[in-house]
Amino acid sequence: MRVIGTAGHVDHGKSTLVEALTGIDPDRLKEEKEREMTIDLGFAWLTLPSGEQVGVVDVPGHKDFIKNMLAGVGGIDAALFVVAADEGVMPQTREHLAIVDLLQVRGGVVAITKKDLAEDEEWLELVMAEIAEELEGTVLAEAPIMPVSARTGEGLHALLEELDRYLQTTPARRDLGRPRLPVDRVFTIAGFGTVVTGTLSDGRLTAGQEVEILPQGLKARIRGLQTHKEKIEMAVPGSRVAINLGGVSTDQLKRGDVVALPGALKPTRLIDVRLQYLADVPKPLKHNAALEFFSGAAEIQAHVRLLDQEVLRPGETGWAQLRLASPAVLVKNDRFIVRQPSPGATIGGGVVVNVHPRRRYRRFRPEVIARLETMAHGTPEEVLLQALESQQPCEAKELVKRCGLSAEAAAEALNTLLAAGEIIILSGKQPATAIQQPAASNQYLISRLGWQSLIESLIAVLRSYHQQHPLRKGMSREELKSRSRLAGRFFNEVVGLAAREGKLVEEEAIVRLSQHEVKFGPAEQRKVDALLAEFLQSPYTTPSVADCEAQVGAEVMNALIEQGKLFKVSEDVIFLTETYEEMVNRIVARIEREGSITVAQVRDMFGASRKYALALMEHLDERKVTKRVGDERVLR
Repeated sequence: MRVIGTAGHVDHGKSTLVEALTGIDPDRLKEEKEREMTIDLGFAWLTLPSGEQVGVVDVPGHKDFIKNMLAGVGGIDAALFVVAADEGVMPQTREHLAIVDLLQVRGGVVAITKKDLAEDEEWLELVMAEIAEELEGTVLAEAPIMPVSARTGEGLHALLEELDRYLQTTPARRDLGRPRLPVDRVFTIAGFGTVVTGTLSDGRLTAGQEVEILPQGLKARIRGLQTHKEKIEMAVPGSRVAINLGGVSTDQLKRGDVVALPGALKPTRLIDVRLQYLADVPKPLKHNAALEFFSGAAEIQAHVRLLDQEVLRPGETGWAQLRLASPAVLVKNDRFIVRQPSPGATIGGGVVVNVHPRRRYRRFRPEVIARLETMAHGTPEEVLLQALESQQPCEAKELVKRCGLSAEAAAEALNTLLAAGEIIILSGKQPATAIQQPAASNQYLISRLGWQSLIESLIAVLRSYHQQHPLRKGMSREELKSRSRLAGRFFNEVVGLAAREGKLVEEEAIVRLSQHEVKFGPAEQRKVDALLAEFLQSPYTTPSVADCEAQVGAEVMNALIEQGKLFKVSEDVIFLTETYEEMVNRIVARIEREGSITVAQVRDMFGASRKYALALMEHLDERKVTKRVGDERVLR
């Protein structure tokens, strides 16, 4: 699932274009309606010609609301860059383009709106040439430029086709098993409670899952998930998601918080970055200057420590540490934007290289710069872990091949990660503690965060099953494999390791959560007691299966069989388990004594009708306890 984000100058028709494309007015605030101007983020969705449904984030274009724009543009897959035909390139056109470029949004489409207001075709061509010149050297340099009119509808279908064509060529968001959702809205829905929205990245979230709200460290549970106002059980990376959270209130949350798995991420107040300073900024950036830092949906005050230069001049790039005034939730390779506080202006951005530096560095130290360069390109451990997180579980030999490391370097790095608990070997019921020859190993590996996410998804599937079928002992292995979408080649290893960790229980072909226990309610127990009393009163001429199900229900009957209280010998005949065992023992003893037995003799032995005797003997034939010879049964 993908997300498109608008960008462009105020009053160039972004919201009008979104409404024309989607049928949804993204301006939701009363003040926005009154001022006819987008102030905060707006959201919509549409179906592209290929059938793919995508989310749309509409951002404000006015310079006073750039901070709101930054909260929405970080998680998009494609930019819908808007320039009005009657005005052309304007100040926020350039600032929005710089932001899109600094965040390395992978590309998109440029829409020249208000085509119907252009003076003539020659004027339109001049505007297109001006835009093409502005786009040179940016991530949108190759973007198609599409004249459209939201009022007349001209060009809208062609615009959708171009967006569709672009998204079909871009890879889907990676599932790293480390879901995080930067919160861009917090609100309450009557009857549901606290709801947050954002664009999910790096992993999946499922209903019922335990989550953590960072940086506060609040614990919550996902009560429900929606995307595009439709209820879902699992949210995938790249999708716009609304999460109904239990255990937290709206006054505890704010824009910029991050929803993640418990313990998966750790907030930080000091980060190492590669900082790019924009070429059109009028003056150099000084050491220890105050900045405004934006990443995800967060806005944080910061100070910059330049590590390799006295000052950073316009157009230059350098190494820096940012000291943040409040904790941020980041991971390596996150993109960010920095602005000067007053007068407010976007001055640069870059990429996070180290989320948790041990200390503040001394400036102009060659060994510090060399270490940062290495971290930017990745140590063997980082390369392996990043490659594993992009596609896991993965065979060790395939992982080594994908990373291009030598066998010796791979073995050392993998065992370092293994010892640190960053990766896990899916070894089923027997623990594995080392990878001897990774280049030839068939062992399946998974990252610690990937394992945590995988276990959460398995638990969610089983929890949902137990809620739907509380009287069943558990879920069949085959159904769990199908519903969890785990590849069969490592399903047994996953379940075995989860059982070894006590997360779930294997019982022959059944899997259940360790805390699950079948319990009858008071009314059900009374019906069960009455039914079992009938079995005790007439142990050899019991009620039929259909009569039993009519009396207590099919689910209760299934539970009694799974618990071993009843034993079903045919589709219509069922006995108490102790009665069944007694009958089998008496039949076997008689055959051993007399050599054979007939159905009529079984009938007479227990004072039952032929129906019960025949069903029991055919059952013993199927179990290969007996075999039929003419009208008699003998032991096998």
